[in-house]
Amino acid sequence: MLKLVNVEVRYHGVILVIRGVSFDVPAQQIVCLLGANGAGKTTILKAISGVLHTEDGKISDGFIEFEGKRIDKAEPYDVAKLGILQVMEGRRVFQHLSVEENLLAGAIPHGDGKTKQDLEKVYAYFPKLIPFRKRITGYLSGGEQQMLVIGRGLMGRPKILLLDEPSLGLAPMLVKEIFDILNVINSRENVSILLVEQNAKKALEISNYGYVLENGRVVLDGSSASLKENEDIKEFYLGLSELTKRRSYRDFKHYSRRKRWL
Repeated sequence: MLKLVNVEVRYHGVILVIRGVSFDVPAQQIVCLLGANGAGKTTILKAISGVLHTEDGKISDGFIEFEGKRIDKAEPYDVAKLGILQVMEGRRVFQHLSVEENLLAGAIPHGDGKTKQDLEKVYAYFPKLIPFRKRITGYLSGGEQQMLVIGRGLMGRPKILLLDEPSLGLAPMLVKEIFDILNVINSRENVSILLVEQNAKKALEISNYGYVLENGRVVLDGSSASLKENEDIKEFYLGLSELTKRRSYRDFKHYSRRKRWL
């Protein structure tokens, strides 16, 4: 469905951030990207959605295909019309608009008169938003805003959702609730999901396949079930040693990568 082939990304024409990344997101699957801050995960999402140019970034090599069509040179609006919707990190809401006005903004790419049905579907997935339909979005809690931006993405009728850190800054109970809803959306709506997430445990629970990025490269990949059992993933992303004991921050300070990951 979505394919990246040897993609390189440079900022300002000289700073190489993504170094020959290749991976697939099959139809109706959830794929996660794991990695430390600065590994290039968000840059990959921006390369797919076409918004790199806003930060003077550019795909300098390789290509991206969606349903057999090259999209690496497409404008963001055209990418959205194809059914690729990015939900950005940090809950980017229109703070001075109401909840419903925010949701309606997500319907702009198609605008075919079926917006009411789309709204009803979003409210069915996120019933907590119903009492706040007319409330100014800036007054919502972090969890409510996260539900809103995912709902706004659904208003665009996506074929694939690009989710950037949906658990960021949220309480564990809210994280569980949102991830459970994402699982239902994936199965009921046949929406593929490419998930960037620091919470490796939750990402591997919800996804079918995962890729680990370090310094702009894919250094490890596999089914989510196999990654959960991988000793390196346990140690460096799940905080568990070979003896399944949690390690302290001090243990990580002098971490050097396994040679086989280079």
